[in-house]
Parts: sequence; C-alpha cells; structure tokens
Amino acid sequence: MIFSQEKRISLLFAMERQSDILTEALRTIAFNKPYGVLPCFTDPDGRSTLADYVTIPGVYAAGRLDLDSEGLLLLTSDGTLAHHITDPQHKLPKVYLAQVERIPSEEALEQLQQGVLLNGKKTRPAGARLLLDDPLLPERSVPIRFRKNVPTAWVEITLREGLNRQVRRMTAAVGHPTLRLVRVAIGPVLLGDIPSGQWRDVTSSAIREIYEAASRQ
Repeated sequence: MIFSQEKRISLLFAMERQSDILTEALRTIAFNKPYGVLPCFTDPDGRSTLADYVTIPGVYAAGRLDLDSEGLLLLTSDGTLAHHITDPQHKLPKVYLAQVERIPSEEALEQLQQGVLLNGKKTRPAGARLLLDDPLLPERSVPIRFRKNVPTAWVEITLREGLNRQVRRMTAAVGHPTLRLVRVAIGPVLLGDIPSGQWRDVTSSAIREIYEAASRQ
C-alpha cells in the first residue's frame, strides 16, 4: 500500500501522539529510601514500608534495597521498564557507596573488581575504588556500629548483577564488612540531592537511556 506524503506525515504524527499518551499514563519515580524502610508497600509485622512515603497508585519497586540499606530505589508502573532494570542480562550498572571496616588494600580492591566467590559462584567483574574523602551524606537515623581502634573507609562499588545482599557479602569476603550502604545510581538515574524519604519523577530521557542500554546487550 502506497501512502501520499501528507498521509505518511499524518500517520507518523498519530503514532507519536499515541506513544506520548502511553508514556504519560505510566509513572516512574526515583525514591531515596531511608534506613529501616522495607522496599515494599505492606508488612504483616507493622514495620515501616514504602507506603509511609509514596502514595502514587500503581507503582512498585523495580528491584530491592534491603531494610538496612539506603538510597536510590526506582518505582514504576511500567512492567517492561522494571524488567529492564532488574534483569541481570541487561547489565544495567548500579552504583553503591559502602562504608567498610578498615582500609582496603589494592589487593582487596582487585579481588572485588575481578569477582569473588559467593556460595561457590564467582560474581561478575565489578567496579571498585577507594574514596579519598568521605561522601557528603546525611547522618543515618541509626548510627553505624563503630569498633574502638578500627578505622573505616568508603568504597564505591559498581555492579551489573543483583545477587541477594551482594555488596555486603562481597566486602565481607575480602575482609572488610560493610557498616553502611547507600545506592547512588541505577543506570542514568542518580540519587543526587533527593532528600531522604522524598522522591522525584524520572525524566523521559533517562527512561529512554535505560531502554537503549538494554537493547545494546
């Protein structure tokens, strides 16, 4: 079937408008999860959940962030986007700041970078670098456990998979237990200056970058 130039322009406009309407109907937000909040909306034991902070209908967490971890959590009503965020085959980078016991050596950092054995399975290569200065983060609502005469350090770790409590298990495996863990980026979406317990909408350009990153795998 051959369309006139005018008809083709009309069809393209209609398709773009339909896409815009669909995008507007979906919602994706970036939430700064506080320490001690479960990454779900209900809890039979009455602990604090996302429902205490997010009242947008139809959005759910795309992935997990444990009760004792803080920082960036994406919530979306777009099931396809959630799959792209959470499925390890898409290798979407997730960046964490981990405060660990003692100062890691170059050898320990190389072990994290090359992958460590967790329950007999080696993790994928990861980014790991020692931060020379403490990151600018607010104090945690519950102070970390300090041990007298044991120094702490901050390490930036970038993962492209999502095993259960992976960062904590990896740092413990190389001799540096994690005392505090904050996720600061998921792909192109940054935690930035979102206050703890607050959220903002994720831009359409960031969502497009997530889809484009997935299509390259």
